[in-house]
Amino acid sequence: MSVNGKNRYKSLLRFTTAGSVDDGKSTLIGRLLYDSKSIFEDQLEHITESSRRLGKDEVDLSLLTDGLRAEREQGITIDVAYRYFATPARKFIIADTPGHLQYTRNMVTGASTADLAVILIDARKGVLEQTIRHSYIASLLDIRHIVFCVNKMDMVNYSSEVFRDIKSSLENLAERLAVPDVYYIPISAKYGDNVVDKSLNMPWYEGNTLLHLLENINIPVNKNTGFPRLPVQTIIRPLNDEYHDYRGYAGRITGGIFKPGDEVTALPSMLTSRIKTIEAAGKQLPEAGEGDSVSVTLWDEIDISRGDLLVHSNNIPKSSQDITAMICWFNEKNLRCGGKYLLRNHSSETVSIVKSVSFRLNINTLEKEPDIDVIKMNDIAEIRIRTAKPVWHDSYRENNVTGSFILIDEGTNETVAAGMII
Repeated sequence: MSVNGKNRYKSLLRFTTAGSVDDGKSTLIGRLLYDSKSIFEDQLEHITESSRRLGKDEVDLSLLTDGLRAEREQGITIDVAYRYFATPARKFIIADTPGHLQYTRNMVTGASTADLAVILIDARKGVLEQTIRHSYIASLLDIRHIVFCVNKMDMVNYSSEVFRDIKSSLENLAERLAVPDVYYIPISAKYGDNVVDKSLNMPWYEGNTLLHLLENINIPVNKNTGFPRLPVQTIIRPLNDEYHDYRGYAGRITGGIFKPGDEVTALPSMLTSRIKTIEAAGKQLPEAGEGDSVSVTLWDEIDISRGDLLVHSNNIPKSSQDITAMICWFNEKNLRCGGKYLLRNHSSETVSIVKSVSFRLNINTLEKEPDIDVIKMNDIAEIRIRTAKPVWHDSYRENNVTGSFILIDEGTNETVAAGMII
């Protein structure tokens, strides 16, 4: 069981919301903020006035996250909206992602840093294509905790039979996707049932409310424990009298633990040294782990540049010019075999060519469709890439930073795909 109120590992929880159009994602977040008393008085006045101007009889809590004018006019979410709130138990960062098919790429962006996904299902409609798509993307991004919220239970008379039927379909989906930690909650975001407070309308549901679950779920601090990696983003050389010989290698640790004295190897040069100091905010640290932004100094002067990778010498990642990966295609221009793109993996870049498409995923059946040459916007596919120089990488499941990349169109500088290395 992952819920344990007495043993939380992380004070900050990042989660994303997803679902089909009009499933109530923005309303749910508005309800969470409202019922947990995380809305300022002027914000409440503003959305009250906006609701009245839009001709609504009640305060529309979705307006708290639908920040773009086009979103408010159309009643939909277009861009990813980030919101922060806190309760006495935990701090939260929410990424409210769009439901429309054409904004699937925004959902990938919002979910890429999430620890947990809240996926909404309209109780009247059940499991839809977008439910499957968003669930698959969540599993593809290695989000290990998914909460399925069956919303708008008020519109099906809070029927336990409706909830059980939808839950059965979702259980089958979660089993096929091999999601390790899954929860199912019947809610009404509009009226607050099982969002922050237990619902009096659904006494047959004996589980946790959504907020209680979010406050108490255990999310390990270090996800990539076995793969210590430090992508070098910049070299620090103060060049003053006090720090005349100082040379620090700065970056954000993407996995594992680093300590002074650890033997490390710099890639791609394969030169080795030992860590002399680890520093952050002007202080020396006894150790640093995943998510920490640090500057590392070494005992030996070896050639290290931006884009290089510092790793434990007994845990070297793979190096190859041939990469197999799952991608989500973002661009209106189709991906074609033979297309040339800039591949950016952590802080390293190289030119690449798409050699072949292994298959495209049929999002309705989750079956693999082979013999596909063209990948369209929002398609999910497995491709093979050839790079101009060897890329040091892990699989995405081993380390979700060194195991991921983006493809960039060199002509337009647009990000055209996100990839997860197999």
